[in-house]
Amino acid sequence: MSQILIIEDNLRIIDFLESGLQAHGYTTIAVNTGQEALQVSQSEMFDLAILDLGLPDQDGLMILKALRGQGYALPIIVLTARDGIENTVAGLDVGADDYMTKPFSFEELLARIRVQLRNHLPRTQPDASLQVSDITMNLLTRQVWVGDRAIELSAREFFLVELFLRHPMQVLTREQILDRVWGYDYEPGTNIVNVYIGYLRKKLGNSRIETVRGIGYRLRA
Repeated sequence: MSQILIIEDNLRIIDFLESGLQAHGYTTIAVNTGQEALQVSQSEMFDLAILDLGLPDQDGLMILKALRGQGYALPIIVLTARDGIENTVAGLDVGADDYMTKPFSFEELLARIRVQLRNHLPRTQPDASLQVSDITMNLLTRQVWVGDRAIELSAREFFLVELFLRHPMQVLTREQILDRVWGYDYEPGTNIVNVYIGYLRKKLGNSRIETVRGIGYRLRA
């Protein structure tokens, strides 16, 4: 069952989309602001997002750019009142997979959702997985195992594990981790990296990630 994130501030449209999508077998989570979208994308796994550009706190294009900057490869359909070639091109250039204008046909939206989900089905590729020691990550299905034990990870934890797997035994500074995993401005004194390292040690094993005092962290191969 595919889970769809709806980023929209119009409550009537949210109700319409959720009732229609749920009637067709999808699960949905709806948020009203760009900030909420960025927050929920860190803790939930989605198969597709529907994004309005006219959000109350941030322009939808900035949210789209932020999601892509954080490494989100999920299909994103822009659903907006902004029409015209220039707006469509701008949305596609920033990273949208499809662009629809309001008012819209729900049947057409369903068809476009099916196309995007079909196009993003996992395919066998030589670089579809990463492995260091007994930690294995499938980049297409977004699954992680330690040995034969499946590990449940949030979106942010997944990207952090991916970073370590791509750089085994390399010391990564906190600044490098913040830049590559969080991808936005942060408070210099933040301890968010320490917090997430703690999460991963509980899930992967305490000895997997080594603290290099005064520098950062590295994954022990």
